[in-house]
Amino acid sequence: MLGLSLPDMLRVIPAILIGLTVHELAHAFIALRLGDDTAKQLGRVTLNPLKHIDPVGFIMLLVAGFGWAKPVLVDRTKLKNPARDDVLIALAGPVANLLLAVVLVLLLRVVLFLVPFRSERTFNLVVGNFLAWITINVSLGFFNLLPIPPLDGSHVILNLLSS
Repeated sequence: MLGLSLPDMLRVIPAILIGLTVHELAHAFIALRLGDDTAKQLGRVTLNPLKHIDPVGFIMLLVAGFGWAKPVLVDRTKLKNPARDDVLIALAGPVANLLLAVVLVLLLRVVLFLVPFRSERTFNLVVGNFLAWITINVSLGFFNLLPIPPLDGSHVILNLLSS
């Protein structure tokens, strides 16, 4: 990411912050719905990015193109069906990113239909921003489904293998 221009950085950083925040909020929200209030007690059921961003992980994202957010802590003893619920909690983050990407695609279609762009530059700026946000969320969603610890996909595989 260090090779990105300032305009590209200004486009990508908010997209990463929002993508990571939505991802971690989804984990926290589903855990709460399934009976574990640990994330709520830690203030993680929020859209405040400061509650979800790991400073070192975020810097690594900017420097190396690979990083992380603060993981949502889950107390499996508070879950009614720990194996199933852990899978649902793990899938919540990637699904939230993919749903956000779908919403952004739909919003882009509305913008393209309703907004009369007066210049090619403005058109490229708007479309470029949307495409960056969509790409980042799709990437976060699918990357986190990889069955490699500590990624969300590993929770799914481990629980399926242990049943």
